[in-house]
Amino acid sequence: MENNKVSIIGEIVSGFTFSHKVFGEGFYMVDVSVKRLSGQADIIPLMVSERLIDVHKNYIGCTIEALGQFRSYNRHEDVRNRLLLSIFVREVHFMEEFTDYTKTNQIFLDGYICKAPIYRKTPLGREIADILLAVNRPYGKSDYIPCISWGRNARYTSSLSVGTKVKIWGRIQSREYTKAISETECEERIAYEVSISKMYLN
Repeated sequence: MENNKVSIIGEIVSGFTFSHKVFGEGFYMVDVSVKRLSGQADIIPLMVSERLIDVHKNYIGCTIEALGQFRSYNRHEDVRNRLLLSIFVREVHFMEEFTDYTKTNQIFLDGYICKAPIYRKTPLGREIADILLAVNRPYGKSDYIPCISWGRNARYTSSLSVGTKVKIWGRIQSREYTKAISETECEERIAYEVSISKMYLN
């Protein structure tokens, strides 16, 4: 479990919606708004057991600290699979107040690059490289987590090959985008990825 560790602090901004049941234990989704230093916020989905928190209560506006793992799940939609990401919560603490926004959003992952990195430049000339990291879980499962690196990290990342084992530190960020569903229909969606601040080869 040491290869995938997340801690976030933020404000609950939604109610709980039922996700699924395992061995009689119900799991629910809830959204948390996590502030960045810039003042912007990322809306991050948490998956929480009904044994950890009373899912029938209204906690909107409450500040919590959640510790767990960033996990992926493939949901089948029509003819394709859609990768859904959320924090699987192991511990949750309610907080009265919080001011140190440098510690609101931290993630560590230790995994393997499972897709060739994609290097690009933004219209403003900023260098970016996208990677997909496979992080092993017990019982032969893996989580597939999109990660993004910047600047000289991006140049370095773009030279890495599939199968390279890396350790990364960073933060989870949310990004809105428009998905074309058909020739006439579009849908607003949110993508989640890890913004890399530090990376080492294993």
